[in-house]
Amino acid sequence: MSHHEMTAEEVSHHVRTYLKVFGALLVLTVITVGVFYLHLPIVGAVVVALIVASIKGSLVACYFMHLISERGLIYWILALCALFFVVLLLLPVITDHEAVGTVTH
Repeated sequence: MSHHEMTAEEVSHHVRTYLKVFGALLVLTVITVGVFYLHLPIVGAVVVALIVASIKGSLVACYFMHLISERGLIYWILALCALFFVVLLLLPVITDHEAVGTVTH
């Protein structure tokens, strides 16, 4: 048996894992839709949506893109990407805050 061949038990384990992740993604999608009906303030709705989207993205990246079995270097690269993402999200807030403080005539 070569390195890439799997037993029926291993395949069954992977299928169960993928089904659990799929179920979690479905539940998180229902939560996302449910938040709309709560009529939260814009900031609260955006925060909840970003948290749910981050969890869903992490599940997809870890299990369907197989990043969960990667070595440590990939996590540092992923963390750096996440940091840049957060900075880019905050950039309009920072620039808008500075523009509010200036007086225009």
